[in-house]
Amino acid sequence: MPPYFLDASALVKYYILEPGSTWVRALVDARKPDDELPINPILISDASIVECAVALAVLCRVNRISRSAQNGAYRAFMGHIAVSRLRTVTLSTADFHLAASFTQRHPLKAYDAVQLAVALRQHHALSAVKQSLIFVCGDKTLLAAAEAEGLPTDNPFDHVSPQDTPGRASS
Repeated sequence: MPPYFLDASALVKYYILEPGSTWVRALVDARKPDDELPINPILISDASIVECAVALAVLCRVNRISRSAQNGAYRAFMGHIAVSRLRTVTLSTADFHLAASFTQRHPLKAYDAVQLAVALRQHHALSAVKQSLIFVCGDKTLLAAAEAEGLPTDNPFDHVSPQDTPGRASS
């Protein structure tokens, strides 16, 4: 399976139940039956560490989730990074330069441009060995920019299921 690159809008759906969460969780949790290794490599940028933490804090501040749900989701998220369940991609100076150029072509916010730059760098590296990467994001503007830059994309909002009840932390 190709690696999936999740931006923060998709990543938060793993930890907080909202539209698209069931699909994101299935993507991240899929395991090979014979050895229980992940089927789908999940990549995130270093920027997602801050973005995801901020999103969880904001959800708590606006009373969409409880403080205990925020704390549990944050601990789970940081734990997944610590054990490399989520593979972080280190930012480079070149990523920031590419992100800056994206802001001149697309109506992107700063971190969205950085996410796109890191994902595109990973996509090009994988293309060199005849592999692909799928950019997963819940932001239509960022998805449009990613598609314009040649990235295969998927949107969790295209996979909403009845089990996606907002405001509950994952177990």
